[in-house]
Amino acid sequence: MRTVRAAAAIALASALTAVAGCGGGSSSGGGGSNESPKTLTYWASNQGPSIEADKKILTPELKKFEKETGIKVKLEVVPWADLLNRILAATTSGQGPDVLNIGNTWSASLQATGALLPWDQKNFDAIGGRDRFVDSAVASAGAEGQDPSAVPLYSLAYALYYNKKMFADAGISQPPATWDQLITDGKKISKDGKWALGAEGANLSNNIHQVFALGKQHGADFFDKAGKPTFTSEGAVAAVKQYVDFMAKDKIIAPGNAEYAQNQSLQDFAKGKTAMVLWQAAASTFASQGMKPEDWGVAPVPVPSGTPGTGQNVNSMVAGINIAVFNNTKNVDGAKKFVKFMTSDAEQKLLNKTYGSVPPVKAAQQDPAFSASDVKVLRDTLATSAAPLPQVANESQFETTVGTAVKGLFADAAAGKPVTTESVKAALTKAQQQMTQ
Repeated sequence: MRTVRAAAAIALASALTAVAGCGGGSSSGGGGSNESPKTLTYWASNQGPSIEADKKILTPELKKFEKETGIKVKLEVVPWADLLNRILAATTSGQGPDVLNIGNTWSASLQATGALLPWDQKNFDAIGGRDRFVDSAVASAGAEGQDPSAVPLYSLAYALYYNKKMFADAGISQPPATWDQLITDGKKISKDGKWALGAEGANLSNNIHQVFALGKQHGADFFDKAGKPTFTSEGAVAAVKQYVDFMAKDKIIAPGNAEYAQNQSLQDFAKGKTAMVLWQAAASTFASQGMKPEDWGVAPVPVPSGTPGTGQNVNSMVAGINIAVFNNTKNVDGAKKFVKFMTSDAEQKLLNKTYGSVPPVKAAQQDPAFSASDVKVLRDTLATSAAPLPQVANESQFETTVGTAVKGLFADAAAGKPVTTESVKAALTKAQQQMTQ
C-alpha cells in the first residue's frame, strides 16, 4: 500500500454473501480465453506519486510481456480511494478485470467472497512455486489454513522518516528509538509553526495500521483466536489512547492533521513543516515533492523500550500489495502467465526498485539495491518485527469501525476536548457493537 487505503472497506462486510462465486473477467471486456488468449485486463493499484507515473512505469513492462507471450494487457491504474469499491462492483456485476492488485490486508475478506482464484499448489507451481516467496508475505495473502487468495507482489513495512535539518536545528543528533524519546524530541521541535510528527487522522486504514502495531506492543490483537473482536481489551484501549495522545496530550501532532486523509502529512514533511512521519516506502513521493535523498533519513518505528526491530517488539504491520486473478476469468491460463511474469525475479527487481518497496520474492531481495539504507530498514522490519493484520473475513469492517473511532477521537483532540481512557473505551465499545450486530 503506497497510498494508504481509504474507507471504502465498509462496503465489504455487507457484500460477502452476495458476491460468493462471482467475479469479473476478460469475457466482459472483449478479451481472450484459454484457447485464444488475446487480451488481459489488469487493474493496477496506484503505487507511485501519480496515476500517470504508474502508467509510465508499467506500460513498458506490459509491452515486454506482450512481446514474450502475444497477450496484450489493457492497463487501468485505480486510485486507492476507489479500488475496493471497484472490486466489489466487479464481483457483483461480472464486469471486471482478469488480474488485479489488492491490498494484502483485504486478502481474507475478499477470499471469503469466493471471487478470487485460490492459489493451491498447482497454481503456485505454474508460477515457479510457493517457496519462492517470503513466508510472511504469503501469510498475508489469505486466512490461515486456506489456500491464499492472491500472490505477493510488493512488500512494504512502516518506517520512521525524519527531516535531518529540522533535527539538527533542534539539537537532536539521532532518530528516536523509543516512544518516550520521540515525545521528548517532538516537544523540542513542535514550536514556531513547526510540528514533530505527521498523521492522517481522517484516513481509516492508516489509523488501523498505527494502532495495530501499538496494540501488539501493549499485548492486544483486536481479535481472539475464534475471530471475535476484542476492541475493548486493556491493551487495545491503551494503544488507541497512546496514538491519539500524540496530538491530545503530548502536542507533537498539529491539530489540523485530524482532517488529513490524502497524504497531506507527506507534503508537510517535504515542505519542512513536520519533522517526522510514519510511512511505507516514501522515497519516491519525497523526490516528487522536490526533496533530495540527503534531506531525510529513515529509521525503524520506535518501540516502548530497547532497540527497534529486535525481540518481540512488533513495530509495523506486514504491509504490501498482492496480485490476484478473478475466479471466473475466461483466460485463467493467460492470467497465470501474467502473474508469473510480474513475480519473476527480473520484474520483481525492476518494479520494487522503482517503487522503493521490497520484493516478496526471495531471490530478488538479493539485489544490492535492496540493501540501500532506506530500503534495508523496510526489509529488516519485515523480516524481524512486522506482524500481519488479523486474517479474518471481517478485517475490512475492522478497518472501518475502529478506524472511524480513532478518527473521531482525533477530531475531539483537535477541538480541545479531553481524550480519556473512558472516552477511548466508549468509542471502541461502539465499534465492537457495530462489528457484532
